Amino acid sequence: MRLNISYEKRMVLQALRYHFISRREIKLMMILVNVFAILAAVLYAFKLITPLPFLMSSVLWMAMMVAFWIWLPSLVYRKSRTFKDSFAVRIEDHHFFIETNGNQRSWAWREFSNYYETPSFFHLYFDSKTFFLIPKAAFTDQEQLDRARAILRNNVKRG
Repeated sequence: MRLNISYEKRMVLQALRYHFISRREIKLMMILVNVFAILAAVLYAFKLITPLPFLMSSVLWMAMMVAFWIWLPSLVYRKSRTFKDSFAVRIEDHHFFIETNGNQRSWAWREFSNYYETPSFFHLYFDSKTFFLIPKAAFTDQEQLDRARAILRNNVKRG
């Protein structure tokens, strides 16, 4: 199947948020910062600590949310030319093709380490940091979307 790909900034930023939040080390850091913030709030409520540790944990939590929710996705979007280009993609049973300005590049499905699906995109990962986004809006109908899901499910490990 052939898809014409172009990206909408708002949707790409959301997909990048999913990418960052899904990373194991970021999840762990978020859990630790949340535990620290909750612990500081409880200790402050019982007047066992001064307001400074509670304030520090709140500022740390807010800085982390701004970094992963706003700053990092915007930075990646600005630096990547891919999200500003339009190109064609072909999804076949054994290969994935990208066609831009008369050039073509293909990958066998085994070259992808994993994939996962979000509400608006398929995220195809080459490794933990290198990935390709296929917008679901590029599919012409539900049948085409279901066929792509089946090809991915049969050829690439789900992440």
